[in-house]
Amino acid sequence: MSTTTGSSVKAAAIATFIIFGANGLVFASWAARIPAVTETLQITSGQMGTLLLCTAVGSLLALPTAGLVVSRIGTANTVRAGGMLAALAGLGIAGSLQLSSIPGTAVSLFFFGIAIGLWDVAQNIEGADVEHRLRRTIMPQFHAAFSGGAFVGAMIGAGLSHIGVDLPLHLLVIVIVVAALTLITPRYFLPHRLAAVVEPEAGAGPATSGSAWRDGRTLLLGVVVLGATLTEGAGNDWIAKAAVDGLGASESTGALLFALFVLAMTAMRFFGARYIDLYGRVAVLRASMAAAAAGLALFVLAGNVWLAAAGAALWGIGAALAFPMGMSAAADDPVHAARRVSVVSTIGYVAFLAGPPLLGYLGDITGIHRALLAILAPILLALILAGVAKPLASRHGQG
Repeated sequence: MSTTTGSSVKAAAIATFIIFGANGLVFASWAARIPAVTETLQITSGQMGTLLLCTAVGSLLALPTAGLVVSRIGTANTVRAGGMLAALAGLGIAGSLQLSSIPGTAVSLFFFGIAIGLWDVAQNIEGADVEHRLRRTIMPQFHAAFSGGAFVGAMIGAGLSHIGVDLPLHLLVIVIVVAALTLITPRYFLPHRLAAVVEPEAGAGPATSGSAWRDGRTLLLGVVVLGATLTEGAGNDWIAKAAVDGLGASESTGALLFALFVLAMTAMRFFGARYIDLYGRVAVLRASMAAAAAGLALFVLAGNVWLAAAGAALWGIGAALAFPMGMSAAADDPVHAARRVSVVSTIGYVAFLAGPPLLGYLGDITGIHRALLAILAPILLALILAGVAKPLASRHGQG
């Protein structure tokens, strides 16, 4: 790692920031307009949940092998592959919606899930390596870029929905932007072939991809991140729909509440690193989970849009830091960083992608607005297990 110059690390940090932002943009461009998809395809919340489950299945197939893919072709090429596949899947979604084809949409979402799985693990491994080389907390800023991209995507979705622009046309434009960014930007990633974070040091013993799945701390970190990603994923996929169904808000107002949720996450992620360095991961993680629980409850129980907006903002603040802290904690030991980041990412994204569809099924029974209260259980579990995020003794400067 010593051969990497300071300027190349800074360039890699900027490139990683952009890639996280593009990831958020493409995700929110879809999520903000889920109400439009249900209307276009004439389906229920439960049926929409099944479509979202197609994305989850695709990611479930991609995530466990993403670390191996990265070790073979590097983070840059893995992001390129994920970005191009996401772009092609976006074209498929656009075409299927134009034809009102539920099977076509399902197949396209399956490949979209594979693309997002590869892209997400690769960007988190790159971000963890950049953080180690900079020797300061920066992972929350990368996730702020994701949230910022999602906020832009949500605002675009709200605006286009308000003026009546069809979702297929919206997706076509996003596809072009994402394809360009994921092809060009990774050229500035660190030129490390993953050796710096995959190969064990002399005497460290054998390192296999399965060994990380047998590490107790890594698995408990995965459970904490699972709670955090369920919290974030439920907000991303269902705030807009819950506002429409539970509060009688318009589709554009629902998209604006989703945008507020994302904006709150973005701001907290951008400025939150200082609190992590000041108070330590464990204290910040516990405060985050408490805020997420309070915000979620306020959003669901609110009797009007203004109180629901306050709840959405507090929910977003609480959901902001847990996932990036989980990634940093998994990467505390550089020797095992890639494998452990891959494992924690896999567990987290299983919840991120599979949780919202399950909420959709529950929503058919209770209404999606009330179904969101089920997320309080994993939030409280993450709060209880927060102590596992305490940095390893070898980690500098954090308590």
